[in-house]
Amino acid sequence: MTDLSETQRRDFEAAAFRRLVEHLRGRTDVQNIDLMNLAGFCRNCLSNWYREAAEAEGLPLSKDESREIVYGMPYADWLKKYQTEASDAKKAAFDVNRPKDH
Repeated sequence: MTDLSETQRRDFEAAAFRRLVEHLRGRTDVQNIDLMNLAGFCRNCLSNWYREAAEAEGLPLSKDESREIVYGMPYADWLKKYQTEASDAKKAAFDVNRPKDH
C-alpha cells in the first residue's frame, strides 16, 4: 500500500464518508432497519458517530444537528417523507441482529 500522510488519509476518509452520506441520501427507499439488518449500522449510527467525533474535539453537537448533517434535512422531515412501516419479518430480524450497543 502506498504510504499516505496523515492529512491524505484524513482527506480520503472524509471524501469516502461524504460519498456514503450522499449515496444514502439518494437511496431513501432503503430504510434504516434494512441497513441495520444487513450491515449492523444505519444513518442514525453515522450521525451518532459524527456527533461523538465532534464532541471529542470539544464541539458540542446535538442529536438533531448531527442527524440533519447525515440526512440532509431535519430528521422529522425525513421520517414524514420516507419512513415506511417495517414488516413483522424485518422487526423480528432486527431483534436478532440488533447491535448490543444500541
